Amino acid sequence: MDTRFLGIADLVEAPPVAVVVDVMRAFTVAAWAFAQGAEKIVLAESLDGALALKARHPDWVALKDGPPAPGFDTVNSPGMLRSMDLGGRTVVQKTTAGTVGALAVKDASLVLCASFVVAQATAGLLRTRASDSVTFVVTGENGQAEEDLACAQYIARRATEAATDAAGFLRRAAESRAAAELAERVRQGVHPDDVALCLELDRFPFAMVATLEGSLMVLRPRAVPSLSGEDPV
Repeated sequence: MDTRFLGIADLVEAPPVAVVVDVMRAFTVAAWAFAQGAEKIVLAESLDGALALKARHPDWVALKDGPPAPGFDTVNSPGMLRSMDLGGRTVVQKTTAGTVGALAVKDASLVLCASFVVAQATAGLLRTRASDSVTFVVTGENGQAEEDLACAQYIARRATEAATDAAGFLRRAAESRAAAELAERVRQGVHPDDVALCLELDRFPFAMVATLEGSLMVLRPRAVPSLSGEDPV
């Protein structure tokens, strides 16, 4: 499998297969939303766009990066989201990097959104597709975020080598600038457990697939059958 690791700004055209990685915190939060019962997640292009969707659909749950804000129900924190009951709900998510990265490759034939909590399932889905070329979009810090690059490289390796050891990749993420900023509360809208939750490996047994549904980019969970040599996914 031919792999490329690109920042959002480096994307010149939509690749055939894209894995958009945001560990801290967009796609850890998205996975938690599905675990809490969300039916789908709409990836909003802007804060105003998220609020407009919320205004048209008052029962939808809107979340954003940073501190709480009028019109939004919660913030982009897995520690906060894990206590919410989202059974059957639609979530509208707008973040600084993750949602931007997914929208940048919306025309790809397959778009997966990933973090460590869904790494095994994401790698498994890539194997079932037997893709010749996969572009990993490293969303944070203009493509330089160590936690996103580590996760992307881990998924890429695991897609071809099921027995890949995650320890070194998780260590790089734990020592990243994003982890330090979350731990030290440099960022707003942070729960004390956020870093630990973002570093949980294979917490959830599904991959997350984003597709265009009309004019909206919609993320949904997809169960992945277990493959030989791995625990069930």
